[in-house]
Amino acid sequence: MPTSAITAYSNSSHIVTAVNELKEQLCSPKLGFVLFFCSAEYDLDKLATALNYAFYDVNIAGCTTAGEITAQGYAQGAISAIGFYRENFSVEVGLVEAMEQFSLPQAQNVVDKLIRKSRERQVAPIVGNSFVLTLLDGLSVQEEHVLVSLNAALGNIPNFGGSAGDDIHLTNTHVFANGSFHTGAAVVLLFNTDCEFQVFTTHHLKSLSEKLVVTAADRDSRRVYELNAEPAAQEYARMIGIAVEELNPEVFALNPVAVKIGEEFYVRSIQKVNDDLSLTFYCAVENGIVLTRMERGDMLADLTQQLSRIEEKIGEPQLTIGCDCFLRRLEAQHIPGRYQETSALLKKHRVIGFNTYGEHLEGMHINQTFTGVVIGQVTDD
Repeated sequence: MPTSAITAYSNSSHIVTAVNELKEQLCSPKLGFVLFFCSAEYDLDKLATALNYAFYDVNIAGCTTAGEITAQGYAQGAISAIGFYRENFSVEVGLVEAMEQFSLPQAQNVVDKLIRKSRERQVAPIVGNSFVLTLLDGLSVQEEHVLVSLNAALGNIPNFGGSAGDDIHLTNTHVFANGSFHTGAAVVLLFNTDCEFQVFTTHHLKSLSEKLVVTAADRDSRRVYELNAEPAAQEYARMIGIAVEELNPEVFALNPVAVKIGEEFYVRSIQKVNDDLSLTFYCAVENGIVLTRMERGDMLADLTQQLSRIEEKIGEPQLTIGCDCFLRRLEAQHIPGRYQETSALLKKHRVIGFNTYGEHLEGMHINQTFTGVVIGQVTDD
């Protein structure tokens, strides 16, 4: 099968060794762009230096993770990468360094510049043959307005992405572009390709009857102080039947809540419990919204069905770029054998990507989903 992209990974904790292994696996005169996802445990300044030296002649972009997805499945403390061949992919990189000041005019400027540069090297007509991948600082609390502005500027160009993680330390997350790592920033990647592709999202959650009304919240910090007019952590713990002291990321993963928009439910994942019994969320929350308790279906069956359906439509994939919420990974680790089964499924379907602090789809910031793009073969026309 002809290939337009190659994959690489290293689980070495030694930066020079890890980058050299990536370079060896990605070595090709056809290489035009490298996308990577790395553990935040690396010394990022030294990693940037090593990457710039190893790939001095191609553009590079990426982010830190809450876990990596490699050609061998799940990994932790590793680097996973994709090398795209220039004859089938033109990839342009935009960097937004101040997310909190991002506006629609700025978004239009970023998109116009990306499209203009892409037209100079396009491998297929921009319309219908392009998609955008967004990588955002996962602790910036700025994802919503950045994504809405970008989506409006992109028009009909499909877009998806993920928020950078930091191995669940919740301290600092980073994106990489223009030769260095950045915080409080966003990377916008415009892919133009003559390969078939399909952007998608999926989750395995179904709604239950229990409701929680947000009665006191600070939208800017995504902090909910009261649910049903009671301390937020106390009311959430009561609903799921455990003590406040037992609340932790695994509990949040196994007991999600969601907001209904139209006919669809979108998860609002809880990040942490604060000392005042408020709850901090990964996504936007505000006074008056109703959170519905969700029950978990079969995550493995749902993902298998979604990927198989897409592959039936576009053919055997070269790879899938996957943005997989880290709470899904925690859930898989909770069920005996499920982690290994999920890892094997990702390997089978050639998924390369990372575990996120939030996923992006068509201007929305969402949680507890698997969102990505399946890339098929070169089109016949």
